Amino acid sequence: MSTIIPTRQPVFFVSHGGGPWPWMPDHLETIYANLAQSLATLLPSLPQKPKAILMVSAHWEEREFTVQATPEPGMIYDYGGFPEHTYHIHYRSAGCPELAQRVSELLTQADIPVQQTTTRGYDHGMFSPMQVINPAADIPVVQLSLKKGLDPAAHIQMGQALAPLRDENVLIIGSGLSYHNLRMFNAYAAEPSKAFDQWLYSTVVEHQGTARNQLLTQWEQAPAARIAHPREEHLLPLMVSVGAAQQETGVRTYHETGFVGGLWVSNFAFGELKQA
Repeated sequence: MSTIIPTRQPVFFVSHGGGPWPWMPDHLETIYANLAQSLATLLPSLPQKPKAILMVSAHWEEREFTVQATPEPGMIYDYGGFPEHTYHIHYRSAGCPELAQRVSELLTQADIPVQQTTTRGYDHGMFSPMQVINPAADIPVVQLSLKKGLDPAAHIQMGQALAPLRDENVLIIGSGLSYHNLRMFNAYAAEPSKAFDQWLYSTVVEHQGTARNQLLTQWEQAPAARIAHPREEHLLPLMVSVGAAQQETGVRTYHETGFVGGLWVSNFAFGELKQA
């Protein structure tokens, strides 16, 4: 009798873009065209369709790590200055209380305090990339918060604790942005974003395990670090993804050197991807 070997899902870090851009054709087909093309290839690159997705978004912070446990999450329109129709959009994936409970179990086993909520909805760090990744919305999605204080080591540790989910056909996605300085979101940021992006690529792709973790916990020493991230909430989802990847080599799945007029930005994946 043959033994069925479980398929391990890879892990991703993706840039989620600004606000509700997938619902704005003038953005989707211009400044976000390359990002959209990359995100659209994510599901086809998987070894199999996941039973659920765990999403860590830059736009949710709590005193303790908190997991979304409602079966039908609502929408949080956490942006301003966009067209009226973007405050009525819906990404209609189901939640998954069973996954929320499994996340709680894994974190508790690792002595990491965790809370559950049944009231919080999806923020745009989840629904904007997911609208492109899986417009059918037929895979349950659960969000997991960052922890206030934004300690890199704590988020890497959390990712390590969540790694068993990958063998349970759960896809883990960290959703942030590799460069996030809204006061320098223009061509003036070309050089500092380039410097930080090159450091990030070297760190994530050319190192693994403890060495990579150590570099990421010391990310503030990177070139132009605090220009790229005056506040690091958009970088922390990468820490979770790296933690869940352990010794696996990172690959860059998206790279743009002229994003929004001159920014260098990157997305990464860890684990086995299906060849196109």
